[in-house]
Order: sequence, then C-alpha cells, then structure tokens
Amino acid sequence: MGSRDSDGTTGPLAVKILVAGGFGVGKTTMVGAVSEVAPLRTEEYLTEASVGVDDIGGVAEKTTTTVALDFGRITVNPELVVYLFGTPGQERFWFMWNDLVNGALGAVVLVDTRRLEVSFASIDFFESRGIPFVVGVNCFHGRCDRTEQEVRDALDLDPGVPLLLGDVRRPEAGRDLLVALIDLLMARSAPVHEPAG
Repeated sequence: MGSRDSDGTTGPLAVKILVAGGFGVGKTTMVGAVSEVAPLRTEEYLTEASVGVDDIGGVAEKTTTTVALDFGRITVNPELVVYLFGTPGQERFWFMWNDLVNGALGAVVLVDTRRLEVSFASIDFFESRGIPFVVGVNCFHGRCDRTEQEVRDALDLDPGVPLLLGDVRRPEAGRDLLVALIDLLMARSAPVHEPAG
C-alpha cells in the first residue's frame, strides 16, 4: 500500500488534505488540535499596515494571521500518513491556494456562522475544480446560532456535501471532519455496478 522511495524501499502512503476557509474561521486551530506533531505555522501579527486591506469584521480580537500555510501530520498506521495543509484565509494570500491544492485528495472548509460570506470563495474554489470537500461549522465556545439546514441553505450546498457542527479546538471535532471527508472520498471511488439485465 505504501509509496516507493528513491532508494527502492517502501514508505507509508502519503495523503494530502487542505483545511480551508475565510479569515478567522479556525483553520490554524483545527490543524493544531488534530496534528500529532507541533504544527508548522506561518502566522504574523496584524499591523496598522493591514488596516483597510484586511477585513477583520467579526473577529476584531484576532491579532495574527496565516501568511503562507499551516502544516500538520497524522499517522493513521505505519502504511498511511495524512498531511494537513491549512490555507491562508485573507484574500490577498489566495493566490497560494493554486499551489497548495496540487496533489490534495480533498478539503475541509471551515465556516463561522457569524460571517458565512467569508466562506463563499472557499466553496466556489473547490466546486469549480471538482475537488471533494466537507463543511465544518466551527461553533466557537460551543455556541452555534444557526441550524445545520440554515447553514446549508445559506451556503447553497449540494445535498451530497457533508456538513458537521463542532468546536474545532476539540481534537474530536477535527477528527470527525476528517473521517467524514475520507468517507466521502471512499464513496466516490467505489466502483459503480450496473444492474444485470
């Protein structure tokens, strides 16, 4: 099942998954909560220079932003390793998504019900490229002020896109999103059997 290394040995199969969404929805938090290693973070402090450039509406308490990516790792078993790449959320860094998406099997798109509009671009990005994704509603501090159906309607999600609610500071919430994505990927790759007749 593993991949062949340059020296001819077989290493674990590597799977790449993106964690995407708008600014301040919890991408860095989710990668950090589920990664088995200390995640690589490329966060910088917000400064006066970003005033008028970055929209911090609804997240005024946020003091840092991801400027390149977040990176984490989960070893499922000796033959399978999942690499998580958190995307930058601010519009001025979206150009990096085109490189980060290369080789990704799918994505988790995080949304904040206080600012659903910041997630439209993420959903459009994956839909337009035919990349499977699940949606995670980040219930900050355990609060969620919209129902699953209200969020689904507001985002105009296809009925086949899984949507889960949870606080991504909790590792189990991130794990559930990743499992939902793997289930979606497996369902899409299952062979379709034509009825005999």
